[in-house]
Amino acid sequence: MTFSAPYPPYDPLDKSGFSYDTVIRRWPIIITSIIDELHNACHFLVLESQALDDSASDKKALLDEKVKEGNEVVAKISKLKYEMARDRVMDEIEDDGEGNRDVYNQELAKLGEDNRNTWFTAPWLFAECYLYRLLRSYFAVTKQWNNYDPFHSSKLKTFKQSGASIYKIATTIHDLEKRKGELIANPSKLQILFTEMVQMCLWGNATDLSLLTHMTEEDIKNLQTTVWEHLKGLKNARVDFVLDNAGFELFTDLVFADFLVTYTPHVSSVVFHPKLIPWFVSDVLPVDFTETLSVLSDPSNFPEADSSPESLEHLKSMVNRWKSYVETGVFKLSVPLDTPLGGGGEKGKKANFWTTPYPYWDMETLDPELVKYLKESGLVIFKGDLNYRKLTGDIKWPAWTPFDEALGPLAGAFPLLSLRTNKADVAVGVPKDVVEKLDADEESEKWRVDGR
Repeated sequence: MTFSAPYPPYDPLDKSGFSYDTVIRRWPIIITSIIDELHNACHFLVLESQALDDSASDKKALLDEKVKEGNEVVAKISKLKYEMARDRVMDEIEDDGEGNRDVYNQELAKLGEDNRNTWFTAPWLFAECYLYRLLRSYFAVTKQWNNYDPFHSSKLKTFKQSGASIYKIATTIHDLEKRKGELIANPSKLQILFTEMVQMCLWGNATDLSLLTHMTEEDIKNLQTTVWEHLKGLKNARVDFVLDNAGFELFTDLVFADFLVTYTPHVSSVVFHPKLIPWFVSDVLPVDFTETLSVLSDPSNFPEADSSPESLEHLKSMVNRWKSYVETGVFKLSVPLDTPLGGGGEKGKKANFWTTPYPYWDMETLDPELVKYLKESGLVIFKGDLNYRKLTGDIKWPAWTPFDEALGPLAGAFPLLSLRTNKADVAVGVPKDVVEKLDADEESEKWRVDGR
């Protein structure tokens, strides 16, 4: 039996909600960017093919086939964009040989029984997950593009623009090495650093760990007496990160993980949970994880960042430590590092649930093996807004609903921490008087979605 929430899910029928803005504005922009990316890729393939002479006929034939397939994918995506704008019925996902296809098609059939299977009537969480699984199917059925991530270049470009922050944080971590003995001997100092690390991991754009001021003193106190008190009770435990964005955010996740295993006695290993398909534009794939370490190892990837010989050495030292942690299993993915897009069948099994459309309260029913695995963790950290939406079901809970109540049957299954900046309507655990004050204030009326 799956859990049924006492309130309805968010959907685009409410034109004042963020889901409506997503369907009419954000999704078309994302879809257009994929079309542009493919057009650009095919253009360079045509130029490459034209430059070949007759002796390379086999390679020319492969390039021409790839261009043909690329144009066919563009046609499918263009049709999708047209039908989305006109609120057409959402198509079944074709048989592409990859996971979760039946899951989506069965849910579509159920929604069709209630006439909620169009782009403007389907629950927002389902429709958004379905969109990325549908897009994946267009590439998965091809021969030449089945390992293609249409968001890869944008993820990499954004990451390479973060050099200044990366060097600054690497130096901060280097300075901790000199104080390691002092920190372990003085838990109160570790506690302060832990809070700053959580802040960095939450906001993903901090450049100075001593200048993190997003939280009030009361917020920090509450965090210290919950998460830190829990962590203090652990000894050589495993911590899990259910990842969100690649690039700089993944870098900050690695920094936080490094802090936990290198500078505290509480954690001895970290498992990172990636996605198996290109997901919500920037989510971490297995290949992104390995590429991040490679990119960080080459200073030429950050040409615009001012770096000193010292900061270069600090980054090198930190990344080499991370590589050794990967080699020894201190850091590891929940799936093999070489897991291909789509999961490769049994290889990607432990990550399959993350790209279903289901709320996490159904995890125990639908993927009991995953829940069993997470129960072995000392703390499971869910990163980002989508994970928060799935934890709470993307339901129209009153914002003062306790977090445990919004978790449904998942509450108490394993210790979890959700780190999220508000970029969707759903919010829980906020005192009622605070909600009323925020909703009444014109300057903060977008508090649910503005990411601040």
